[in-house]
Amino acid sequence: MATLRRTHLEMPVLWRRFLEPELTGSWIKVEEFVDGDQFVLRAELPDVDPDKDVEVTVSDGMLHIHAERQEKSEHHDKEGYSSEFRYGSLRRSFTLPAGTQEDEVEASYRDGILEVRVPTTGTKASVSKVPVRRG
Repeated sequence: MATLRRTHLEMPVLWRRFLEPELTGSWIKVEEFVDGDQFVLRAELPDVDPDKDVEVTVSDGMLHIHAERQEKSEHHDKEGYSSEFRYGSLRRSFTLPAGTQEDEVEASYRDGILEVRVPTTGTKASVSKVPVRRG
C-alpha cells in the first residue's frame, strides 16, 4: 500500500487529475435531461453550502457551475486524536440547447444535489449538410 501511495504522489499532477478525478475533486458528476420545455441539469455537490460555496452563471449559450468544497473530520478516542481535511474547487461548463432562455434560469439545492432548470422555446437548431471535398 505504501508503494501505491508513493507512486500516486510521484505521478505528475495533470495525469493524476485525468486518471483519478474522484481523488482530486475537480470533476462534478451530473445528469442532463429534457423535462417538457425545460433543459434540466442535476449536479452532485455534497458537503457544500449553496449560499456561499456555489456559483451558477450563464453566458453565451454556456452554463457554468463552480463550487468550493471543504471537508473536515476529527476523531477523539482514548488512543489519541486524528484529523483529516480536504479542500477543493469544482468546475464544469455545459453547452445549452438551442432556444434556451438564459434570463429565466432557476437553480435549487437539496440533499447534496444542485438542480438547474433552463426554459427552452422548443426550437431546434437548424442543421445543414456540409459537403466534404476530396483534397
